[in-house]
Amino acid sequence: MLRKSVSVLIFCMAASACTPNVSPDSYAVGSVGQVNRTVIGTVVSARPVKIEGTSGVGTAAGAAAGGVAGSQISGDGAVAAIGAIGGAVAGGIVGSMAEKSATGQNGIEYVVETANGALLTVVQGAEPAIAVNEKVLVIYGQRSRIIPYKGQQ
Repeated sequence: MLRKSVSVLIFCMAASACTPNVSPDSYAVGSVGQVNRTVIGTVVSARPVKIEGTSGVGTAAGAAAGGVAGSQISGDGAVAAIGAIGGAVAGGIVGSMAEKSATGQNGIEYVVETANGALLTVVQGAEPAIAVNEKVLVIYGQRSRIIPYKGQQ
């Protein structure tokens, strides 16, 4: 029982470590020194969204653990194989659900209108929130983002 509890704890810690950073205030080290195009715009719509990200780690870990546990049902080879298959399927489903729960985040979908009338949509983390009608900078790049515009209004 202790071994099972430790395994679940390790899985939960690993799954939460996989949570993607969706904050507009964070940059990957590879982004340092890159030049990105930036345009001024106005937020015309903002709505809360759920950001779901799974890597498959939960499914794989759950399937492996379930397969090992299921194979312990019997010493008979055929019964152990059937138990391993059933345990792997059940473990994969549970692992996938656990990973989805651990990595889900709240975000905001922003629609921004630029000076030339183009509409752009960006989804990013919920903090910091930007209000409708607020002027923003749209920063293009591998990971686009919007930030409040602090320049001339």
